[in-house]
Amino acid sequence: MKISAREVPPRSAWALEQAGVHPLLARLFAARGVNGQDDLDDTLARLLPPDTLRGTREAAVLLADAVAADRRICIVADYDCDGATACAVALRGLRRLGARQVTYLVPDRVVDGYGLTPSIARRVAERGADLLVTVDNGIASVDGVAAAQALGLSVLVTDHHLPGPELPAADVLVNPNHPDCGFGSKCIAGVGVMFYVLLALRAELRARGAFDAAPAAPAGGTPVAGRPQPRLDDLLPLVALGTVADVVRLDANNRRLVAQGLRRIRAGVLPPGLAALFRVAGRTPAAATTFDFGFALGPRINAAGRLADMTLGIECLSTDDAARAEELARMLDEINRERRGIEGEMREQALLVAERMFADDQAPPAAITVFDPEFHEGVVGIVASRIKDRYHRPTFVFAASGAEGKSGELKGSGRSIAGFHMRDALDLVAKRHPGVLLRFGGHAMAAGCTLARDRLGEFQSAFAQVAAEWLDAATLTRRLETDGPLAPEYLRIDLVDTLQREVWGQGFAPPTFSEEVEVLSQRLLGEKHLALKLRHQGRPVDGIWFGHTEPLPPRVVLAYRLEADEWQGVRRVRFMIEGAELPATGTTQGHKR
Repeated sequence: MKISAREVPPRSAWALEQAGVHPLLARLFAARGVNGQDDLDDTLARLLPPDTLRGTREAAVLLADAVAADRRICIVADYDCDGATACAVALRGLRRLGARQVTYLVPDRVVDGYGLTPSIARRVAERGADLLVTVDNGIASVDGVAAAQALGLSVLVTDHHLPGPELPAADVLVNPNHPDCGFGSKCIAGVGVMFYVLLALRAELRARGAFDAAPAAPAGGTPVAGRPQPRLDDLLPLVALGTVADVVRLDANNRRLVAQGLRRIRAGVLPPGLAALFRVAGRTPAAATTFDFGFALGPRINAAGRLADMTLGIECLSTDDAARAEELARMLDEINRERRGIEGEMREQALLVAERMFADDQAPPAAITVFDPEFHEGVVGIVASRIKDRYHRPTFVFAASGAEGKSGELKGSGRSIAGFHMRDALDLVAKRHPGVLLRFGGHAMAAGCTLARDRLGEFQSAFAQVAAEWLDAATLTRRLETDGPLAPEYLRIDLVDTLQREVWGQGFAPPTFSEEVEVLSQRLLGEKHLALKLRHQGRPVDGIWFGHTEPLPPRVVLAYRLEADEWQGVRRVRFMIEGAELPATGTTQGHKR
């Protein structure tokens, strides 16, 4: 690990301070590319216009015609948190805009696999649907779209994943990563794409004279002239949750979507299911943060798609029955506890398999591939992420397919490091070794694939070869970019609260500071974590390093985040340690956490 400090453009930091931004926040924002107060304007008016997202106008016409004709609409969702929130947003939004016959279907991870397949299309048709709408999937469903259309269905694809060499021949396709789309936010999540489609639909209905000009409180029913225009902004808490949970880059537009969602949650404007999830997670909506989305609520929704049925998650987010929402949230919490247990066992086994790939005195290979017959396919992505974090290598974890008739197949999930585009790597493997990948797709940092079990060795060698060609020593060195030293006057609990209320996430990293400190004492907690007493610039402060057991020297450079630790009603600042570097030699710790 190499700890370094971000560059802070002085003119940007100065401009932000002059605009009234707190000096610490000005420094943090400037280091993340914010140049002035305008970049921090998170009002709805600053969102990118819906008509700049290719296909939204055509999608609005298709949906408005379906609403007018009282056609039956079926939403086909993905089985992760982005897909679940996108489905809930679609259900709530379409019904609010006048659609009376809206249902949904979510594939089973094990039985159906990912996306709109021909079998899913047949099930949608059997339900009597007229219009099929995908959310957070569909861009790779060439056969599924063709099958749906052959069955007489109209198809609207809304997705954000990278397209393959062939696009599906859907009636309308909305995807910011479409080759002909110039939308300014290529990393908008699937739930964000669906929200934009709803904005376009409302505009189309307004143009047709369905509403009064002034928006009013949400309402259902078929649009008629003079009906108040429904509001859609109370869907933003769901948009915010899906955006953060999907770990998409928080560019300016995504940050605005998340900020608007957080603002409403903190004001108590959130659906019953979201409120129930906050309760079972032990979190407080009034103090909601992006951390809550990524590490408390998101995992509970995702657990349903991994181990059970994402219908539970979608129903939790879409119901207006508070008692039912509470029941579903508790079910999701229990499933998540089960997921953690399975993940822990799999992680330990996967680490043992990975460690056998190289000797203690050797560096890990350029890429890691792990398989065990006992692995659960619903948790392979999480385990891949843990191994990637441990070794700082692109990692794929495979499990045997549990689908009927697919016993000879393996399903894998991969996680990558900066500088290695996972989906492009799979594409190169597929070209060099035709037939080794039965299916694949994904993004730069995460991807999935299916292969025949007897070709696992071939994939492992091919994947490692691509990594060896693309990655150099500098890329394979873990780097922890920080915000440098923290001035002692900022070691205050009110500033910790201020920092936590901002929008942080992928591509807009949470503040992490680094500097040399004195270690006054250290002890193990539960044989898994290191509790520290530190002296920071002459002041005592507690620290905790989760998952780390190796002792630290008396003086050390620490990379740390700030958190509020409460004990017996008293709140204090605590350092959450992310990594360590010895000041004299540059030796680092943290790579085997």
